[in-house]
Amino acid sequence: MGIASVVPFCFEVDMDKIRKTELLAPAGSYEAFEAALGAGADAVYAGGPAFGARAYAKNFTEEELLRAIRTAHIHGKKLYLTVNTLLKNREITKKLYESLLPFYLEGLDAVLVQDLGVLRFIRRAFPDLPVHASTQMAVTGPKGMRFLEEQGVTRVVAARELSLEEIDRMHRESPLEIETFIHGALCYSVSGQCLMSSILGGRSGNRGRCAQPCRLPYQILDDKRRPAGGKDLCPLSLKDICTLDILPEIIRAGVVSLKIEGRMKQPEYTAHVTGIYRKYLDIYEKDPEKYRVSEEDRKALLDIFSRGGSCQGYYKQHNGPDMMAFTNEKKTGSVSVELRKSKEKINGNLILFPESPAILELTCSRTGEPEEKSGLHTLKDTVHVTASLGEVQYAREHPMEETRVRSQMNKLGDTEFIWDELDIQMGDSIFVPAGVLNELRRSAVSLLEEELVQPFHREEPSLPVYEKEERRKAPESPPKLYASCETAEQAEILMDDGNLAGLYLPFDVMSIFMDKGVQNNIELYLSMPYVSRGAVPGEFLSAAEKWLSMGMRGFLVRNLEDYGILKEKGWQRYCVVDASLYTWNNEAVAFWREQNILRTTMPLELNEKELRHRNNSGSEMLIYGYLPLMESAQCVRKNLLRCDRKGSFMVLKDRYGKEFVSACVCDPRKTGNTGEKVYCYNILYNSIPLGLLKECRQIKELGASSLRLSFTTESPGETEKIFREFADVYVSGMQPGNREYTKGHFKRGAE
Repeated sequence: MGIASVVPFCFEVDMDKIRKTELLAPAGSYEAFEAALGAGADAVYAGGPAFGARAYAKNFTEEELLRAIRTAHIHGKKLYLTVNTLLKNREITKKLYESLLPFYLEGLDAVLVQDLGVLRFIRRAFPDLPVHASTQMAVTGPKGMRFLEEQGVTRVVAARELSLEEIDRMHRESPLEIETFIHGALCYSVSGQCLMSSILGGRSGNRGRCAQPCRLPYQILDDKRRPAGGKDLCPLSLKDICTLDILPEIIRAGVVSLKIEGRMKQPEYTAHVTGIYRKYLDIYEKDPEKYRVSEEDRKALLDIFSRGGSCQGYYKQHNGPDMMAFTNEKKTGSVSVELRKSKEKINGNLILFPESPAILELTCSRTGEPEEKSGLHTLKDTVHVTASLGEVQYAREHPMEETRVRSQMNKLGDTEFIWDELDIQMGDSIFVPAGVLNELRRSAVSLLEEELVQPFHREEPSLPVYEKEERRKAPESPPKLYASCETAEQAEILMDDGNLAGLYLPFDVMSIFMDKGVQNNIELYLSMPYVSRGAVPGEFLSAAEKWLSMGMRGFLVRNLEDYGILKEKGWQRYCVVDASLYTWNNEAVAFWREQNILRTTMPLELNEKELRHRNNSGSEMLIYGYLPLMESAQCVRKNLLRCDRKGSFMVLKDRYGKEFVSACVCDPRKTGNTGEKVYCYNILYNSIPLGLLKECRQIKELGASSLRLSFTTESPGETEKIFREFADVYVSGMQPGNREYTKGHFKRGAE
């Protein structure tokens, strides 16, 4: 299936344009934050008390996070807050503003966001707070990047599956900053597109609660149900990524922020990994020609943590068995790591003369250009403060010696500073109480801290206006029934059913149906791929334009890249946004409504009660289908057998006997091209289909404008029978049968 490796891509090095690259470290606790700064991180990303994608990390209290923001700014560093989960309506209206406000006022440098509703809300409520698009948004190309730029995003954390060539193209086509992962765990699924933990166990990765079922062993069967691989094989478990050897290539591709994964790891791990990457980033920036990695440092990274070895990620290869940790053996080494606390060097001038105040002048010089810009803030190159206290006395008996005075001044303790130089000017016969010297030192340090962080402080914004919940109205007419089909045989058996309003079809099937004039009888929509990468074939867009002129109604859009492509063509008004472009809250619904699209698709992870709080009037609801649990650049068939580029499938059988189909999507746009440059992928489907037959009354009360049945691996006969059952219930009002379905999250909801 697909490509074994990406064609080598060469970058020209412009020695005059090598810029400062940010080293971004994780912090799951305040101790890890201090370890990251001490090891040389330029910025740290952390989760607060709520809304972070690592719900089981220790995370920060509000007080710790405020302290961390302040400390980072004292050292000229940055702190980014993760708000990269999907939020429900009540969470946005009751918690989000109040949660972010204190951090915003303190000078938080940026927030990482997955939810487009959260993006819309933050841009309105905190207009000068930089927003970074989380890797959970699955940004895979320049068009999606350009779209987010229009929405006020300042940085994109690129999907982890991208090659150096793809990143370089994104960098050339958009001024947005690009951040990529350089070390740590790799998800098997495209980030933000995994429902496996959620559907199987109720712990949603989109809520930071992933239970990692991808790390478990499965029995593997091929499409003829023959065993493949070993008994205890973990076919969905990837090795960790380590990019030390290709760091220069990543930087030259246009990446401005190098991100280390690991908010669940201990502070020692953070310090060790950050320290090694700091060493090599400094080597590269000093002299790129001398960049060499020692075997000792490679081994040191493996020693502190290894999951079956490591790989270089997707930067230079599309997929392959050498990236897999089939046994999922985790090894944690006993590497001795010294946790160092970052200290800012300061210069002091202490003036002590009789009958005058005790005076302490402090100076802190930042590195970099004078009046350096940091986001929206202007930072002075040198900060100077003066504190004075009391009155220096004449010594009656024993004059103070300079060594005693210096001893008191050296007690900087747990402050963020260390003396570079302290000059003491004092009279010959003076006395100053130790308490006065201590208070003078503390006062001067406090003034210096305040002067360093003051440029980052913000004024309180106006209270936000929340997107209102619309009063639900009973639909004037029954919702229309639509069906999405993967094969021509499925679509042909449904197209003449009088209860069917329209079909969603892949390119190859749409070509057949448009030639037959089926668009004159029912609505037809072109299904876009789940994952969009690389240039769109010319024949794809030219055919779509022709079909629109012939009566095709629009597109089923599943990712930001494809939406960006269609929007650039002026076709957003023809777009149906699928459930993979999440709309958990009314802010997200409003976001897409403002894009002037046709309709959204209701979320798969909200329960009935939560859906009742959502504005569903312009939405479609999925009522049947094998839900995609994952989309992955990896291929189960290729990794265990061989790539045949025939769109075949494998079966994964878990310890409970449940079987999950892993379908090979060798030609994502279904144009007949399965060549070397096609970015193929796998879709892993749930073992049992979603089926909301007995919930007909409740679903109609939700107010959706249309309902959809999704057919993937079903035979034509099964397709016809299932559609008839749903039409009988939803259109004719008949009683449902007893076929086995899962209700998904309709009753329980995601944690």
